Amino acid sequence: MKTQAALPSLGVGLGFRAPHFTDLFLQRSEVDFLEVTADHFFDAPPEKAEQFELLRDHFTVIPHGLNLSLGSAEGIDANYLEKFASLVTQANPPWWSEHLAFTKAGGIEIGHLTPLPFTSEAIDAVAKNVRTARQTIPIPLILENITYTISLPGQEMTEGEFLHHVVNETGCGLLLDVTNLFINSANHGFDPRHWLDDAPLDAVAQLHFVGAQRAGDRWIDSHARPVGPDIWGLLDEVLERAPVRGAILERDEDIPPLGEVLPELRRAREIGRRHQRWA
Repeated sequence: MKTQAALPSLGVGLGFRAPHFTDLFLQRSEVDFLEVTADHFFDAPPEKAEQFELLRDHFTVIPHGLNLSLGSAEGIDANYLEKFASLVTQANPPWWSEHLAFTKAGGIEIGHLTPLPFTSEAIDAVAKNVRTARQTIPIPLILENITYTISLPGQEMTEGEFLHHVVNETGCGLLLDVTNLFINSANHGFDPRHWLDDAPLDAVAQLHFVGAQRAGDRWIDSHARPVGPDIWGLLDEVLERAPVRGAILERDEDIPPLGEVLPELRRAREIGRRHQRWA
């Protein structure tokens, strides 16, 4: 991967969702860049392909994947990778991103992002799959941390140590989802700032942030709420400590009009400016 200094500073943007399509062009100056869910544009019908072209022509667009399954021991799906590569070529982004997870095992689609054990074997699988992906998509790849319901048995290292090894073995940067970090810390009883102390923050290129939601005694990543104080605090700390090049606000449920989320973009942009991450 390029060094962090070689990646452009993009600022604060939005995870693209169809209800915002028209208003994005009316509020062009408020959104520094977009992230699109790559899977939503694979094999796109003409109308959706045209939508992607319009977004690409007016914004920097970062393709973000859901199902490359970089942690799968049996390797990654060549057909899926080719579709991803075609979209990345069309977007010509400074980087693209995927989750540090697996979604397939033994030829079976699991149907959701599944956490990896923090083991040497898992690091080897990720490194092998990243090498395969890079042969088809040479643009820099960054990897996102996910939430996990249970702590897997047989762990050989902490998550921070695991991420250090993944970064070293793959050369990838990190997409640090601040909300996922908050949720995991709340559900599993650890201090998120200690997690930051342990993680390779110098590899963090991009952030995700959104509000978290309680379901009984657990927090869930529904992507359906405004950003709360705990997450704003973590976002501030990460922007102070890591060479972040861009941050994306996500909303996937209860999607409000664009005008209602713009204050969150502005607040994040000001935090980044205070820490001299972008202009």
